Amino acid sequence: MQYTMEQNNFSILSTRPLANETMLKAAAAGVALHTESFIETRSIINPEISQYIRQLAKEETNVVFTSMNAADAVIACLQYHNAEPEWTIYTMGGTTRTVIKNYFTNSEINGEATNSTELARAIVDDNIGEIVFFCGNQRRDELPTILQEENIVVIEEVVYETREIPVTIEKDYSGILFFSPSAVRSFFSTNKIGAQTVLFAIGTTTAHELRNYSSNKILVSEFPDKEQLAAKAIEYFSKATTS
Repeated sequence: MQYTMEQNNFSILSTRPLANETMLKAAAAGVALHTESFIETRSIINPEISQYIRQLAKEETNVVFTSMNAADAVIACLQYHNAEPEWTIYTMGGTTRTVIKNYFTNSEINGEATNSTELARAIVDDNIGEIVFFCGNQRRDELPTILQEENIVVIEEVVYETREIPVTIEKDYSGILFFSPSAVRSFFSTNKIGAQTVLFAIGTTTAHELRNYSSNKILVSEFPDKEQLAAKAIEYFSKATTS
């Protein structure tokens, strides 16, 4: 999808879909914004996991989410069972927190952070003994490793999977937005970028993955929210347009 205006000076590629409002803001700023997905995710909650989540919804449980995809998968399961748990939740901020807050009205968000390491430290500080970690098949090690080193029992439930879907890009973009390490790997498996292309990362983990593939300038979002990252890129290039 792409929204354009006449005489665009800069073009941005987003490696996942964005809200129409964001697309229109880019066009109004004279920046051409194109979206192309490089990964796809799907819930893999089977009957056994579904029953486990249903039982967990009846208990006072500590749970942690580090991605919106995990939250979406668990929420869909709870909605199917018409269950509204009273959990103590730890979550990444930004979009993930918004999704959780909108559904888990009976639960308490006890901690949030902008990356997995900070979130793990918040959990450790609360001196809990056990936590359920809803995650994907490509989850990173930082959070469970820190918790286990602090003798916290981590029960991992893989509720979604990520698949890379590489796309070859024929155009040179002024900037490219990345929202996960898997999208970085998928993109660079079939593409190269020019030396002047500015890379935008949703967080430090994604930025670290980008450094494995490129020495280009990398700007990192201060908040783990995809629309805010897009806004940062639009502002960056709109300022360059007027300077």
